[in-house]
Amino acid sequence: MRLKSQYVFIIAVALILVVFFALGSLLNNRGADRDAATANLAPAGPLSVQVKTTPETVRNLEVVLRGRTEAARSVVVRSETAGVVAAAPATEGGFVAQGQILCRLAVDARQASLDQTRAALKSRQLQREAAAQLAAQGYRSQTQVLEAQANLDAAQAAVRQAEIVLNQVNIRAPFAGVFDRRDAEVGAYLAPGQACGSMIELNPLLIVGDAPETEAGKLRVGASAQARLVSGQILTGRVRYVAREADPQTRTYRVEIVASNPGNSIRSGLSSDLRIEAGSGAAHMVPVSALVLDAAGRQGVRYVVNSDRVAFAPVSVLEETPGGVWVSGLKGSVQIITVGQSFVGDGQKVRVAQAR
Repeated sequence: MRLKSQYVFIIAVALILVVFFALGSLLNNRGADRDAATANLAPAGPLSVQVKTTPETVRNLEVVLRGRTEAARSVVVRSETAGVVAAAPATEGGFVAQGQILCRLAVDARQASLDQTRAALKSRQLQREAAAQLAAQGYRSQTQVLEAQANLDAAQAAVRQAEIVLNQVNIRAPFAGVFDRRDAEVGAYLAPGQACGSMIELNPLLIVGDAPETEAGKLRVGASAQARLVSGQILTGRVRYVAREADPQTRTYRVEIVASNPGNSIRSGLSSDLRIEAGSGAAHMVPVSALVLDAAGRQGVRYVVNSDRVAFAPVSVLEETPGGVWVSGLKGSVQIITVGQSFVGDGQKVRVAQAR
């Protein structure tokens, strides 16, 4: 059964009206949502932050570095003459006194050479005395006396040379310290310049660190310092050297601290934390959470000026403590933002509430 044309027309008009009203309702709802969102984005006044008033304190400043212990002196003891090692009386790793024999070479013909030069010296002495007596009686000229004296001087020099050569078979410790490593055993042949072993001096002891460019200018020779070793031991000493030229690879400056090490109980090569006195200056205690980074990547704190404006100040951390961190870079009493510091910017107006 087919619908009449007038019925088709009425149904079409009805459908058009239904679609028109549906679209109108949808557009009205979207407009209401947009108005609500705009209302939510509208500023509700200055952001509220909490601040903590931090006074300026004069504090002893320190430079904190990572360091390591080192021997004050380290020497490879070498032979001055050639020969076979006949004895090695020093114990490897043991303490030796200055002048103690580390290696002894075989004497070989050195003693015989010394005996020969001494015999020649005795002959020259007799010849010199005889020449002087004959010259006094007029049987020798003064020139002959001087020649006999020259021969005597040459014989004395030869004896001295033979004594030195003989003494060189004893390779001795140049200073009191630890015979750290043996390089030649009994029976080994040593040529001049070859090593008998290595010695290190551990008392006094050096604690060495590398100061960055920002800290090197604060260090002074003679400043007191403290080193905490990995074992928990604490050493106190003074700065004896601050390099004037930076290491080309790390751009750091070598710092040496000398400390007492009785009994050589502390070894070389131990890691340590160094605290070096660097005068005094203004410092502020701030919570660790108050530290932020600005747009340039600088570490600092945000604080309130003129009662309601935010400002940023870069700071340097001096020391970390359980209650917060000591920083430098601020002046006078400062209202540090402790809550909301990450959501405000320089110059922004805020409502201030004191932290509890």
